Amino acid sequence: MPLMAPTDSMFLIPESREQPMHVGSLQLFDLPEGADRSLIRENYEGLLAATEVAPLFRRHPHRSLTTLGQWSWADDDDVDLEHHVRHSALPEPGRVRELLALTSRLHGSLLDRQRPLWEMHVIEGLEGNRFAVYTKLHHAVMDGVSGLRLLQRTLSTSADDRSTKAFWSPKPRRSDKSGSSGGGVLSLPAAAVRGVADLVKLAPTVLRLGEQALREQASVLPMQAPKTMLNVPITGARRFAAQSWSLEQIRAVGKASGTSVNDVVLAMCSGALRAYLLELDALPDAPLIAMTPVSLRREDSGEDSGNAVGTILCNLATDIVDPADRLAAINASMRQGKELFAGLTQVQASAISAAMMAPLLLSMVPGGIAQLAPPPFNLIISNVPGPRQPLFFNGARLTGIYPLSIPTVGQALNITVTSYVDNMEFGLTGCRRSLPHLQRLLTHLDDALAELVKVTGA
Repeated sequence: MPLMAPTDSMFLIPESREQPMHVGSLQLFDLPEGADRSLIRENYEGLLAATEVAPLFRRHPHRSLTTLGQWSWADDDDVDLEHHVRHSALPEPGRVRELLALTSRLHGSLLDRQRPLWEMHVIEGLEGNRFAVYTKLHHAVMDGVSGLRLLQRTLSTSADDRSTKAFWSPKPRRSDKSGSSGGGVLSLPAAAVRGVADLVKLAPTVLRLGEQALREQASVLPMQAPKTMLNVPITGARRFAAQSWSLEQIRAVGKASGTSVNDVVLAMCSGALRAYLLELDALPDAPLIAMTPVSLRREDSGEDSGNAVGTILCNLATDIVDPADRLAAINASMRQGKELFAGLTQVQASAISAAMMAPLLLSMVPGGIAQLAPPPFNLIISNVPGPRQPLFFNGARLTGIYPLSIPTVGQALNITVTSYVDNMEFGLTGCRRSLPHLQRLLTHLDDALAELVKVTGA
């Protein structure tokens, strides 16, 4: 019964009905030419037939006296696939509107901790001879980068491949030359010893960063964000909005302005949030601050390696009217944030990120400081690279991947973006009660990109 890594257990500790801590993905598929809805049922039954379940998807959280009160993983010897894999149908007329409404409800429900922490929903009834798949996994099990790797492994690059694959099925593993198999309480001292050298070296780095922050006013540190309508208590109900934009157009803006694709994505979000808050007479004078996760995962790490995520705080420059100047300010802020991690090991980068996240973790705990202190940042904006080539599920072409993430107490909106072939896929997950007319942000995102194209000449 291996103990859970601290970076994974921190997603279980603050979970509540108001604050489910799972991530999700909504995938849209076109049925193959000549196929009808019977193929959807066939796909569902093929998934239920995949009864061999990998260890990662058999485990559920557990703690007791034998783990000294720490979270550990316990194996479920008899996974009930009919509970985890479900078949749903949309009400007529089966528009994307109905699909997003269903997805919002599914994403707002907690995963059962007495079972492995994942679900998959095959959804039929979508207009245009299409169907959808919504999956959710607890963040304690897997981060977004690992989730997309898993997606690419279970889908096919060929429309002619009609084999149904299940993401929970085992895959061949490379041998572990270290001979380590994880462990219980006794494995903690060894892990601590391995990290001591990195943490000792971290102290001069922290001092350097603090000195740099005082010297350079552009630095963004926790607790500098203004309080906004995004930073309020939340309920468990969710609203989800999603749309795709041309990756080529976003790249063109980046090339014309000398910035990155991620900078342009952040500038789109900044412009949209500025317009949305102005519309509601709720734009603060100070700029909004976004926490932007960055992957610390090595290329050779597997999908079962938990979470490996660092954090950068970005000044979104929502106080700047001109879109070009706003983009330049975002670029400068992100460049400075990335410099913080230059030359650090994964342990050191994780420690820096944990220090930045500490105020948020305190506010996430019931009875925390969310209403007493300034927010550590205003929202989370993630950009996770996705598949670069078209993918298929039993001959059905994947046409869109829309990520769903985690609003938290004091953080009512989360924007997550992923790339797929020629598009950037935006997923906006918000508290249904706190954020009115969330779908308007999609229109504002479109307007923000159009402004950037115009001012940069892209």
